[in-house]
Amino acid sequence: MRETTLSATGPHAGILQRPYLWVTIGACALVFLAAFESLAVTTIMPVVSRELNGAGLYALAFAGPLATGVIGMVAAGNWSDRRGPTLPLYASVALFVVGLLIAGTAVSMPLLVAGRLVQGLGGGALTVALYVLVARIYPALLHPKIFAAFSAAWVIPSLVGPFAAGIVAQVFSWHWVFLGVVGLVIPALVMIAPVLRGVPPVKGQGAKERTNAQQPPIPVAFDRLAWATLAALAVLGLNLSREVHVPGFGAAPALLAVAAVVIALVSVRPLVPLGTLTARRGLPSVILVRGLASAAFFGAEVYLPYLLIEQYDFSPTFAGLTLTGGALAWAGASAVQGRLGARLPHRRAIRIGAFMVLGAVVLALATTALHWPAAVAIMGWIFAGGGMGLLYPRLSVMTLALSAKEDEGFNSSAMSISDSLGGALALATTGIVFAVFTTTKESFAGVFGLAAVVAVAAVGVAPRVTSKDQLGA
Repeated sequence: MRETTLSATGPHAGILQRPYLWVTIGACALVFLAAFESLAVTTIMPVVSRELNGAGLYALAFAGPLATGVIGMVAAGNWSDRRGPTLPLYASVALFVVGLLIAGTAVSMPLLVAGRLVQGLGGGALTVALYVLVARIYPALLHPKIFAAFSAAWVIPSLVGPFAAGIVAQVFSWHWVFLGVVGLVIPALVMIAPVLRGVPPVKGQGAKERTNAQQPPIPVAFDRLAWATLAALAVLGLNLSREVHVPGFGAAPALLAVAAVVIALVSVRPLVPLGTLTARRGLPSVILVRGLASAAFFGAEVYLPYLLIEQYDFSPTFAGLTLTGGALAWAGASAVQGRLGARLPHRRAIRIGAFMVLGAVVLALATTALHWPAAVAIMGWIFAGGGMGLLYPRLSVMTLALSAKEDEGFNSSAMSISDSLGGALALATTGIVFAVFTTTKESFAGVFGLAAVVAVAAVGVAPRVTSKDQLGA
C-alpha cells in the first residue's frame, strides 16, 4: 500500500471524504477547466479568426498548444522526480493563467497564438504534476476512483463547453472565454494548496532523510527537453505540411509530412520507457496502448459530425449529439470501472475497452462505405466512449503501479506524451488522408479506415500490458 501524507485514516477513506475531499475537488476542477478551455476555443475560434484577420494562423492556434504541451510534460515530469510535484504544479498553473491572460487580451492573431502556446505549455505540465500528486498522497486502493473522477472531469466539459463558450462570446465577448477561466483556476489551486505544503520532495522522505541515505540527486534532463522540443516542432510541421507549396515540386507536402512523422517517432523514444515503440510487455505497452487508443478514438471522432452533416444532412447541433453520447458513455464507464476496482482486472478492462473502440470505428467505416443509416455510427460511438472510459483510467492506474518512486514523474510524463502525440499525429494524418481523395465518401472512408488500422494495433498490444507472470492482473 502506498504511503499518504494526509493522515493515518487516509487509506480507508473515499476520495470525497476527509482527508481527501478538498484536494479531490481542487484537482478535478483544474482538469475540468483545462478541458473546458480546450473545447471552448474550438467553438469561438472562427469568430476570433474573423475578428483578428487570422485565417493564416488558424491551424497553428490548435496545433501549437499540443506541441508545447509535450515540452511542459517532460519538464514537469523531471522536476517532479527531482523536487516533488508541489513547485511544478504551482508553475504549471501560473503558465496556464499567463497564457489565458495573453490570449484573452490579444488584439492580433499572432499575439493570441503566443498566448495559446504558453497555455499549452502550462496545460501539459499541469497534467503530469497532478498525476504525480495522486501518486504521492492517495493510496493505491483509491487510484481507480480518482482517475475515474479525472476522466469524468475531462469529459463533462464536452457537454457544456461549446454551448457555454458560444453564449459567452455572443453576450459578452470571445475575450471572456479566456479571461473568465482565470477567475476559476485560482480557487481550484487554493483548495489543493494546504495539501501541497505537506508533500515531501521524494515520496515518504524529507530532505534530511535523503541526505542521510546519500541518495544521488536526479539531474535536470536537458537532453529530454531537447528531444521534447524536437518532437513538438515535428508535430507542428506535420500539421502545417499541407500549407507548403513548392513550385514545380508537388510532392513537397507529402515528403514533409513523412519526414515530420519520422522525426516525431525518433524524438519520442527518449521520452518514454525503453521498449515502448516495440510493445515490450509491462509498462512500455501500457504507454503505447494509451497513444494508440488516443489516436484511433480522436482521429475518428472529429470526422463523425462532419460525416453526418455532409452525407446525412444533419444540422450542426444535432450532429454534435454524437459526441455527447460518446462523452456520457465515457464518464459512465469510468465510474463503473472505478466502483468495480480489483474485481475487474486491469488487463481485462483494457482489452475490452480496446475492442469496443475498434468495433465503433469499424461501424463508422461501414456506415460510410455502405451508406448504412446514420444511427449505426451514432450508436457505435457510444460504445467507443464506453471503451475509452474503461481503459483510460486503468492505464493511468497501471502507470503509477508499475513505477518506482523516483520514476513517477518520468512515467506520468511519458503517458501524457503518448496520449498527446498519439492524438496530434492522428489528427494531422487523417487531415492529410481526407484531402487526398477526390470524393467526400472516399475521404471519410479513408479517415475511418486509417483509424481502424490504429485501433487494431491497440487491440493487439492490449494483452501485453501485463507480464506473463501477471496475466491475472
